[in-house]
Amino acid sequence: MIAHPGLRFADHTVTVPLDHSDAGQGTIEVFAREVVASDKAGDDLPWLVFLQGGPGGKATRPLRSESWIARAVQTHRVLLLDQRGTGRSTPISARTAAGRTAEELAAYLRHFRADSIVADCEILRARLAGGQRWDTLGQSYGGFVTMTYLSRAPHGVRTSYVTGGLPGLTATADDVYARTYPRVAAKNAEYYRAFPDDVAAVRAIADRLAGEDVRLPDGDRLTVERFRFLGSAFGMSYGYAQLHWLLDEAFTDTFLYEAMRLTGFVDQPLFALQEYCYGQGTGPTNWAAARAMEQRPEFAAGASPLLFTGEMMYPWMFEQIRALRPFAGAAEILAAADDWPPLYDVERLAANEVPVVAAVYADDMYVDMGLSLETAAAVPNVRTWITNEHEHDGLRTAGEDVLGRLMDMAAGKR
Repeated sequence: MIAHPGLRFADHTVTVPLDHSDAGQGTIEVFAREVVASDKAGDDLPWLVFLQGGPGGKATRPLRSESWIARAVQTHRVLLLDQRGTGRSTPISARTAAGRTAEELAAYLRHFRADSIVADCEILRARLAGGQRWDTLGQSYGGFVTMTYLSRAPHGVRTSYVTGGLPGLTATADDVYARTYPRVAAKNAEYYRAFPDDVAAVRAIADRLAGEDVRLPDGDRLTVERFRFLGSAFGMSYGYAQLHWLLDEAFTDTFLYEAMRLTGFVDQPLFALQEYCYGQGTGPTNWAAARAMEQRPEFAAGASPLLFTGEMMYPWMFEQIRALRPFAGAAEILAAADDWPPLYDVERLAANEVPVVAAVYADDMYVDMGLSLETAAAVPNVRTWITNEHEHDGLRTAGEDVLGRLMDMAAGKR
């Protein structure tokens, strides 16, 4: 076990089936890092497995005992899971996608949804926790995985904590994006109220990008579409300031490098494919975000002010972004697929006995509060804390308080 200021770490890697229903499809590796307080390393503590946001995001790499981890290690042995396809868990990237046909790659990627992540967790629980029930902490997409966990293997979970991630159980991709665009438009309005001079600055930058071939350091062209995607951070506590200060250095090397980094998807192609996490046998997702945008004239390229887009993914990304081009054919196949198995068992969830405590952020740009509250009402033993004190990254910015409150709620102290 490796020592670190206030913490000790141990790395765990398990081999799991690529397809949990067909062992003949081969195997992948899943990695997770155990974290425990230095003064509790020898204690018999319950486990808390962290389900990272995403999809396609690797687990937290802690530098010290702080934020939510500082609270969690007071009472738990924490497991930071790199969900399959991320970090050190047989990662998916442009390089690893090379050599596969579009059909082969699409078939491979179908095994990287929440149902497979839950099956991986159950293997880890058997290996590390001796089959004992453990707690889960789901941030954002991790909350989606939590509901799949409670649908598929509720016997493995003692208590679930969710921050900004109660999904709509029957919501289609079209339902989700019909609700998302108005929230993104509202965030744009807040941004321009905070930085009114940026209305003209944004238009000037967009006009230059439309008429001039501006290249990023990796050779990709910075297009207007890609520039507008920088608004994907508007739902975070730092989002407005991050973009404003980036525009302050427009067209410098710093600006171009940051625009490349923030929109490059180098280690997160699964994030760009995220619409498939809404597929549940109700028809193809068929680029729902792109179709919804066509119905929103305020998001037109010629609109004034020019609005940034949010965490929505579009076909142009797989043409314009270097790290996503190898996935273009597979993305089209996945968007057309209409045979997705359900991720949530509504009947089983209606009989849920696992305590769930969830922070629901009233101003969340990414996860609709209305859908979250519908789920909370439909699933027994779910308690919510509705708050406008935090943005979507509340677990990161005020993690000790956020997780502490949820743990108090679970313990009946609130």
